Amino acid sequence: MLYPELFKQLEAVRWNMEKDIPWDQFDAAKLTDEQAQTIKMNAITEWSALPATEMFLRDNQGDSDFSAFMSVWFFEEQKHSLVLMEYLRRFRPELAPTEEELHEVRFEFDPAPALETLMLHFCGEIRLNHWYRRASEWHTEPVIKKIYDTLSKDEARHGGAYLRYMKRAIQNAGNEARAAFTKVGVLMASARRTAQALHPTNLHVNQALFPRDTVQSRLPNPEWLEHWLDQQIKFDAVWEGKVVERILHNLSLLMDRSFKTVQELNRYRKEITREQAAAAPSAA
Repeated sequence: MLYPELFKQLEAVRWNMEKDIPWDQFDAAKLTDEQAQTIKMNAITEWSALPATEMFLRDNQGDSDFSAFMSVWFFEEQKHSLVLMEYLRRFRPELAPTEEELHEVRFEFDPAPALETLMLHFCGEIRLNHWYRRASEWHTEPVIKKIYDTLSKDEARHGGAYLRYMKRAIQNAGNEARAAFTKVGVLMASARRTAQALHPTNLHVNQALFPRDTVQSRLPNPEWLEHWLDQQIKFDAVWEGKVVERILHNLSLLMDRSFKTVQELNRYRKEITREQAAAAPSAA
């Protein structure tokens, strides 16, 4: 089991909201209304760890180890929402999310292949780590800069934990896992070619609720994410390149192959698909 070891590792570096956030360093002159609004949107977005956890537990009922790890992931992700709300409660109480606004992003996700979902969220953690690093640089107020830096490190650790479960999946499921991971990897490393940011909170997950079936579409300002990325934290091609590089690097380690480009990864994905097709008649 991976859960006991991951619990110890994450517990050892867990930060305390009262002791590790320098609340007394708040500088009101360095927080604009524009910046405060983005904090509210991030707080609501982070609240969507709740329906994501419900999805993970539903779709991984046969995996008690991973489901137990969700107790750690869920706790830390909800604390992200909580610390952002606490910041607003202290310094911009009129912008603190209402319970109704938070509950709006709690909706059921359609069932999906567990391995593909695992890879999707692994990539999401990498992307969020980089988004929050840029957010920390963009903000000018010292306390929120520290908060975003803290959250970015949590997201990196979560990505590392997901990677451990991905390694286990390859050991247990072989090409089934490789096919799932490379399929989603090609998608998530191709963000430059898409019209919207590729992150789990920005993907359609409930056909019956379409088009309001993404987390971002249910925010008070559904257009917030693209504006935040493009106009505010300026998550440009250089930063997107860093995300792609990390996805390709980790998949290279997982597959024991070198992927320098998305095209190389896609060729490998097709190779695995052919191997699966060739093995299917034998299995039958």
